[in-house]
Amino acid sequence: MILRFAIAVILLALVAGGLVGFNMFRDKAIKQFFATRSAPPAAVSTVDIETTTWTPTIQAIGTANAFRGVDLAVETTGIVREIAFNANETVAANQVLVQLEDDVQQADLAAEKAQAELAHRALKRANELSERGVGSQVTLQAAEAAASAAEAQVARLEAVLQQKQLRAPFRGVIGIPRIEIGQYLTPGTVVATLQDLDSIRADFTVPEQQLPNISMGQRVRLQPGDTGKVLTGEIIGIDPKVDPASRLVSVRARIDGAKGRVTPGQFVQLEIELPRQPNVIAVPQTALLTSLYGDNVYVVREAEGASGQAADGKSAESGKKLVARQVFVTVGRRSGGLVEITGGLKQGDIVVTAGQNRLSNGATVKIDNTINPADKTEGQAVQ
Repeated sequence: MILRFAIAVILLALVAGGLVGFNMFRDKAIKQFFATRSAPPAAVSTVDIETTTWTPTIQAIGTANAFRGVDLAVETTGIVREIAFNANETVAANQVLVQLEDDVQQADLAAEKAQAELAHRALKRANELSERGVGSQVTLQAAEAAASAAEAQVARLEAVLQQKQLRAPFRGVIGIPRIEIGQYLTPGTVVATLQDLDSIRADFTVPEQQLPNISMGQRVRLQPGDTGKVLTGEIIGIDPKVDPASRLVSVRARIDGAKGRVTPGQFVQLEIELPRQPNVIAVPQTALLTSLYGDNVYVVREAEGASGQAADGKSAESGKKLVARQVFVTVGRRSGGLVEITGGLKQGDIVVTAGQNRLSNGATVKIDNTINPADKTEGQAVQ
C-alpha cells in the first residue's frame, strides 16, 4: 500500500514538473522569437533633393467676366412687335434686336416731313423775292426759322423712332430672351444679356502686403474651377486704392485663349508669377508633415550611415538596411504642389513623399517609386 502511494506521488511530481518545464520553455521561446523578430520594411516613395530654379507665385481666387458685357434694356415704353434674335446667337454691332410698336411715331414723322418740305418751299420763295428786292428781310428770317424748326422736329421724331428699336452696342453672343412678343415694356426692362466672349478678363483681389510684388503686364496663370486646364494672361489693371475694410487690392487680368473654355461669372483660381530664383530647395507638399512640435519630413538613410541607395530597401553598395529618420524643417513659400524648404535639408537627401503614415523614427523602409505622387507636381512651380 505504501509502495503504491509512493509511486503515485512520484508520477504526479514528474507530470507537474513536465508541465512547469514545458511552460517555461514555451515562454522563453516566445520571448526570444519576439526579441529577435524584425518588422518587414515599409514601402515608401521618395524624391531626391536637388537645388532648382524656383518660380514663386501669389495665389488668388476671382471671377471671370467677358471683356465687354452688358444687360440690354429698352429706354422707352411700348409693345414688343418683333424679337429679332435667338438665344446664344452671335449678333453684329448695331444689329436690331427688338422692335417696339411705332405706327403712331411713323405717322407723326411723315406729317412733320411734309411740313418741313412746305417750310423749305416757303424759304425758297422768300429767297427769290429778297434777291429781286421785293421781299422784306423780316419775311426771309421768318421763313428760315420755320424751315429750321421743321428740320428739328423731323430729327426729334426720328430719334423717338430709334428708341423704339433696341440695337446691339457691339458684336457678341446674345443670351436668352426675357421678353415675349406683345409684352408691354417700360424703360429699363432688361431684354437679354450680351457678352463679347472673344476676350475674357478675371477680376480678383490680393492682400495689401503683396501690392509691391505685382505690376502691370505681369504674367498670370488661370485655372477655371476644377477642370485642371491652365490658361495664361497678364495683368491689365491694378486699383490705386486699398480697400480699408478688407485690406485687399483689386486686380484685373486679361486671359488669352479663353474663348469657349471660360464662362463669364465662373469661379477661377489664379497664380501671379513672381521673378524666378535659383538654388532653391523644394519638396512636394505630400512629403511635409505637421505636428505640435513643428513641420517635419522623413529622410531615408542607411542604418549604419553608409552611402548608396537601392529600390529593394538595401544599400546598393553594402547591402545594409535603409531606415527612415524624422527631420524637422523650416518651411518657406508654397507654389503649385511644391513647398520651399529653407532649413533642415540639403542637396542629396532622399525625402519620403508617400507612405509616412506607416513610419516612425528609425523604421526600416523599402523604396518603391512605381507610383510616386511627386511626379504629379513636377513642372508646376519649378521650371
